[in-house]
Amino acid sequence: MVKKLKAMADKKAASPAGLFDSAIAGTVKDSAQQIWLAGLGAFSKAQEEGGKVFEALVKEGTSLQRKTQSVAEEKLGEVTSRMTGMASEVQAKAGQHWDKLESIFEERTAKALGKLGVPAAKDVDALVARIDALAAQVAKLSKAAPAKTVAAKTAAAKPAAKKTAAAKRTGGGKGG
Repeated sequence: MVKKLKAMADKKAASPAGLFDSAIAGTVKDSAQQIWLAGLGAFSKAQEEGGKVFEALVKEGTSLQRKTQSVAEEKLGEVTSRMTGMASEVQAKAGQHWDKLESIFEERTAKALGKLGVPAAKDVDALVARIDALAAQVAKLSKAAPAKTVAAKTAAAKPAAKKTAAAKRTGGGKGG
């Protein structure tokens, strides 16, 4: 088989077209050889400098990660402050609405109790204050006039005794 191929190559080399084909084949062979050698050189260079390149890539990746983390932390801080502000606003609005709801409930309850005739707390407080004032006046009067009250009792008792005696006299003769 090898002899046949060699014979065929010799025939082509002898012909003018064969010379042209063999020149192209030689150029392609040389180019392929150079490409092969370039690949081997690149592979060798990569092996030699691979560790250095790898370390440089790790450093660059670490630096990029730090930058990314700091930017992310800044953004997180901004978002947190915005959310806190929004939560405060929502809480304030909810508090206002709750206060309105509470006052409406109190007004309607007071209105219903008023229709039922139940006195309001302010009415009860006014009555308590008035009772306290009257109690203070009674205490003041009772301390100031203990002698007058004894005299008034005895004076009131004398006319009552006269009336009783007169009633006995007039009424006692008729009943017997």
